[in-house]
Amino acid sequence: MNTIMRKSVLSVAGLAFVGGVFAGPIAAHDIVDAKPVAVAVQADKPDTAKLIPHGTQGNQSHIDLNDEQTANVKAIIAATKKAGLPERAAVISIATSLQESKLENLGHLGDRNDHDSLGLFQQRPSSGWGTPEQITDPEYSTTAFLKGLKQVDGWQDMPLTEAAQTVQVSAYPDAYAQWEQQAADLVGQYWNS
Repeated sequence: MNTIMRKSVLSVAGLAFVGGVFAGPIAAHDIVDAKPVAVAVQADKPDTAKLIPHGTQGNQSHIDLNDEQTANVKAIIAATKKAGLPERAAVISIATSLQESKLENLGHLGDRNDHDSLGLFQQRPSSGWGTPEQITDPEYSTTAFLKGLKQVDGWQDMPLTEAAQTVQVSAYPDAYAQWEQQAADLVGQYWNS
């Protein structure tokens, strides 16, 4: 490797080349032969005021997501965009799914099943949400949830738990609120990716 190229490589790495000997880290202003380095720039994240317009309500819960759960977050966001709805609809959808299934696409759970509830939102075929195959399709189940959300007058201006409860009619209506911060963080992270 020639001396000029070695100096360039070392200077980009933050090291100095002095008389054939490598020296330790150098200040950025000492770099002489540095070449421009491409830097990835992430698109702007959605505005927090849009994601959580009422602030979070109550104590917030958080779970670490595995690859399947992250894929389901991305599917919910994609379905929300496809439906032409804003980021807030994705926050409500993800928070609802976090409460209902921890973002896992639930199949039949035997005796542990809540009636015939399935999928990301624990939707029930017997309640008209669709067939078991449809409900366990993340795009379909999200679209079905969003269709219900759009029928709620003023959902955009409601606290998350009220909007989610109006669609879901849960036995635990206030439970959705605990997932609002994590849902907003996930939308902020994945909306533009």
